[in-house]
Amino acid sequence: MIKNAMTVDVEDYFQVSAFEPFIKKTEWDYKECRVEKNTVRLLDLFAKYNVKATFFTLGWVAERYPELIKRIVNEGHELASHGYDHVRVTNQNPDEFRVDVIKTKNILEDISGTRIKGYRAASYSIKKENMWALEVLHDTGHKYSSSIYPVKHDLYGIPDAPRYKYFPHGDEGILEIPITTLNMFGKNFPAGGGGFFRLYPYFFSRWALKQINAVDKQSGMFYFHPWEIDPDQPRTPGINAKSKFRHYLNLDKFYPRLEKLLQDFEWGRMDEIFLKDI
Repeated sequence: MIKNAMTVDVEDYFQVSAFEPFIKKTEWDYKECRVEKNTVRLLDLFAKYNVKATFFTLGWVAERYPELIKRIVNEGHELASHGYDHVRVTNQNPDEFRVDVIKTKNILEDISGTRIKGYRAASYSIKKENMWALEVLHDTGHKYSSSIYPVKHDLYGIPDAPRYKYFPHGDEGILEIPITTLNMFGKNFPAGGGGFFRLYPYFFSRWALKQINAVDKQSGMFYFHPWEIDPDQPRTPGINAKSKFRHYLNLDKFYPRLEKLLQDFEWGRMDEIFLKDI
């Protein structure tokens, strides 16, 4: 059976890009933090099914919960970077981005004692206009990125990007591992998790991943956030209808669906699946 990559973007509910207009970063330290409790619950679930995953973690979170970071590594999971405080790359220039990724890499490596190889941009914000970010990642010692979503979306995406791992700047550059999609009727449909996993009925998500494994004969990748297993999280006031729908839809269904997914497929870390032949 083909093994797929299980990934977690470790950020709290108040740090998502959609809430930027409503929650200032100066307020973060005064919010009820739930990321540690939710991530511990995920670690317990992964241990139950002997699943190893990759945790793309904010430097901001790692600084405040170093014991959580150590547990992630001690239990055999891969630790990777999600940037320091969830700034989209589209809002950074090359110098700002370089400072951000170096800072985060150093924080994660100092706490964990392990080398950080992977990076995932906030909100998949590496697009055609800022592909320079991949060169910066390579220059700063990262081996792979998982930051490009080959779909058409109002917030992110490169619809005509390759659907499976590739070297955007040649074999000597960084490896890009795009978010999983299913191609149907000449169009790429999201099949990698997150809000779409909450939107779709479970049987469709399972069918899509089986198609990727059986027909394309490729490993897929699943991603989500700790706040997605937390239907009791505080509600953010003032957000628009679209953000409210995307963030809160079917939060109560995510954890049981995730548990089914862990049983229905084989799972592993990003580095062990996608870097083993490189």
